[in-house]
Amino acid sequence: MPPENLPVSFSEKTPSGDDRNRRICDHCAFIDYVNPRIVAGVVAHDDDGRILICKRAIEPRKGFWTLPAGFMERGESVEEGAMREAREEAHAQLELGPMLAVFSIPRISQVQIFFRARLLNEPQPGPESEAVRLVRREEMPLNEIAFPSVLWALEQYDRTRGLDVFPPAGNPPGSERLTRQGPAAD
Repeated sequence: MPPENLPVSFSEKTPSGDDRNRRICDHCAFIDYVNPRIVAGVVAHDDDGRILICKRAIEPRKGFWTLPAGFMERGESVEEGAMREAREEAHAQLELGPMLAVFSIPRISQVQIFFRARLLNEPQPGPESEAVRLVRREEMPLNEIAFPSVLWALEQYDRTRGLDVFPPAGNPPGSERLTRQGPAAD
């Protein structure tokens, strides 16, 4: 860090041995790496097979339905992040199951990891949710879903229902237009 009396300023340069421009401090040569952020989430179901969805109370996509998910915090595992997000968004207590999917969304520099989970309590809206619902798959408000990755996670949930062991899904075929360019869909 620069001494207290110097302003903090960065320039875009390619560090020696690197292949892309990075923000580099003009005073101390600190490289400010800006890397993708990890989103952890769940497809949580109750014992009747209904899936937990949350109506977003925050942007982006306020008022649209999503699965409990959000950015990981420093010092937590992906599993801990997924469970924390479900607690924050729906006061949900979970029994975490296997990893369901890993989606790469380079357009917004995100990696999204979803788990299957069993809901252990009655959910209630948290501060980031206007409402929460338990819905059967056929009751899912598909025209009001916040992000394409929610649909991808639900499709993988459907494909693996009843299986204890399965490989996690990746980005579905044809998703490139949603992950690499275009309006902010995720």
